[in-house]
Amino acid sequence: MLFNSYEFILLFLPITVAGYFLLGRFREKRIAFGWLVAASLFFYAWWNPAYLPLLIVIAAFNYVVGKMLSRRPSRALLAFGIGVDLAALGYFKYANFFITTVDAVTGADWAIEPIILPLAISFFTFQKIAFLVDSHKGLTKDVGPLEYALFVAFFPQLIAGPIVHYRDVIPQFRLPQTLQPYAENFAVGLTIFAIGLFKKAVLADGIAVYATPVFNGADAGVEPDFMMAWGGALAYTFQLYFDFSGYSDMAIGGARLFGIKLPVNFNSPYKALDIADFWRRWHMTLSRFLREYLYVPLGGNRKGPARRYVNLMTTMLLGGLWHGAGWTFVLWGGLHGLFLVIHQGWRRIVPEAATKARSYRTFAWTLTFLVVVFAWVPFRAVTIEGAGRMLAGMVGLNGFSVPGAIAARLGGLWDVLAGMGIEEGGGGAVFVMTWLWIAALFVVARFAPNTQDIMSAYDPALYFEPSAPPRRRWQPSVRWAVGCGVAAGLGFLALSQVSEFLYFQF
Repeated sequence: MLFNSYEFILLFLPITVAGYFLLGRFREKRIAFGWLVAASLFFYAWWNPAYLPLLIVIAAFNYVVGKMLSRRPSRALLAFGIGVDLAALGYFKYANFFITTVDAVTGADWAIEPIILPLAISFFTFQKIAFLVDSHKGLTKDVGPLEYALFVAFFPQLIAGPIVHYRDVIPQFRLPQTLQPYAENFAVGLTIFAIGLFKKAVLADGIAVYATPVFNGADAGVEPDFMMAWGGALAYTFQLYFDFSGYSDMAIGGARLFGIKLPVNFNSPYKALDIADFWRRWHMTLSRFLREYLYVPLGGNRKGPARRYVNLMTTMLLGGLWHGAGWTFVLWGGLHGLFLVIHQGWRRIVPEAATKARSYRTFAWTLTFLVVVFAWVPFRAVTIEGAGRMLAGMVGLNGFSVPGAIAARLGGLWDVLAGMGIEEGGGGAVFVMTWLWIAALFVVARFAPNTQDIMSAYDPALYFEPSAPPRRRWQPSVRWAVGCGVAAGLGFLALSQVSEFLYFQF
């Protein structure tokens, strides 16, 4: 079931919230928690009931191992538990990729039945690994089966994050007031949800129609020229931004209806001044997981610059592979690993004072944004060849063209451009709409306050540090109610067809 669907908005969400608080009136948490667990499992099974037993079995296994680790820490048992989790992830997500890669390299003709990827297996695998590690560290004392089931299945974060720790949410459910509905939680939660719905249904899906054909064409053999390639790449850059940002908002807003604050997962990443800053802002819970459970155990920056660079590259390659079983994702992770290595080396030779200058900050932001856009190409492309055609177009190797309708209006300037080798092409309306969408969403992503900044007076999420001035912050007023109502209405009216969140495929 999708957050951006009539079934979820009109039926599932209001029924689940109402049932939770009605049952909570009996002052018996087990009944209300049981209702929420059952509703969350139904939410997961809506996609494919066949994989619900897998979720339950993996969750039960980790609960037993976690309980054992909390009573008697054991590195061997921890390694065994993590190994089982990774084996399940490896089979369902990477078996087909491994077989096809071996066939391509060796010429073997191995065969395997196609394996359907269980929804959210990457997210709940990392969540379970974090639970085992926290149990080993003694951070998950007195874990009951019902609370654990709620931690695992709580539907706002079940499908695509944020990746939460047991200590993030269960202490909140244990508070005495957790079974009482509060007007503030409903106002804040519905506002954040409405903003997220608008981002997804209006902005992300609106610009998607200008990104998808370009990438599909490149994968099919079309060689996009300079403007087409950059138009497609930038359109996808903002599609992904508003799609994932919208999902994160809807997850945080949905959880807040129950009085639960999830960790912030998005903090204006396209405002980043360097690639490390980008990863502190993009998919923040995944970045935190990779740092705490992979980069630091590998040695982090404790064993000299050379080892640090190896650790960075290893972490990002595995992070890329986590996103998808394909060489395009490995390439994307490798590019970001390379960018981080270059950034660390650059920081060692540039004086700190120089980085404070406005000209330097402008240059740093521009370079960071461009390399992020560049790297999104293999992330989006289905094939390495398609990514290569897109990147070739972006550096001018596939030529330059301007739609004929625009060329005819340039007068003498067109003669100059034609003399420079720029050709006359078609698609004037698509060309104009593509760049109008890009310009509009660029302004929003680069200069507008993000959702958490807007809602910062009401503590919208865990681990968020507000930066917006007070005049931009949400207040329970008629003006804000009308604005959020319009956003929700536009988002609801845009739900004309099923449109999955991009991170569902991971």
